[in-house]
Amino acid sequence: MGCSASCSGRIVHSDDDKIKDAKIIFVVGGPGSGKGTQCEKVVAKYGYTHLSSGDLLRAEVASGSERGKTLQAIMQKGELVPLDTVLDMIKDAMIAKVDVSKGFLIDGYPREVKQGEEFEKKIGAPCLLLYIDAKGETMVKRLMKRGETSGRSDDNEETIKKRLDLYYKATEPVIAFYSSRGIVRKIDSELPVDEVFGHVAKAIDGLK
Repeated sequence: MGCSASCSGRIVHSDDDKIKDAKIIFVVGGPGSGKGTQCEKVVAKYGYTHLSSGDLLRAEVASGSERGKTLQAIMQKGELVPLDTVLDMIKDAMIAKVDVSKGFLIDGYPREVKQGEEFEKKIGAPCLLLYIDAKGETMVKRLMKRGETSGRSDDNEETIKKRLDLYYKATEPVIAFYSSRGIVRKIDSELPVDEVFGHVAKAIDGLK
């Protein structure tokens, strides 16, 4: 879209330009890796906006909008929501916050290389990928613990292990793709939470 000049001669940036210029950080980590906790800490310290594609989908369905009804029908059939729809929702959420946000944490996305490529075409390129990494057995333990109180039917050992298998298969090519660009920072989330955040903060402070 580019920039347009207003009557006063001032340069006005379109919303697309604004989000392309924004700092975008992809946050990747398995279920139970602790990435949600680290995202909260980044929001508190740096003034970033935390966007999770799963949360956006659930909120849209809960809103009862036309798009929400369509999404609910797709998910009830067990089908995947079209990539374009997910990207539109992320883009809309970014545009809504771009004037008050220092940057964006895109949580749990991309799940495959194609999603990353489409994101860059439609929205913009990430300046960093934070890979919040925990051992498989640690994530199983954390999710089993959560299952004691969450009431979530998928917090049982068999389902958790399946989710982790899917996560590893999907994530390895994504990590390799962005590692080739030199923007991946692998963070060991076996450490105490504040130590993990120390490493996360160091990675963000290193951004130009």
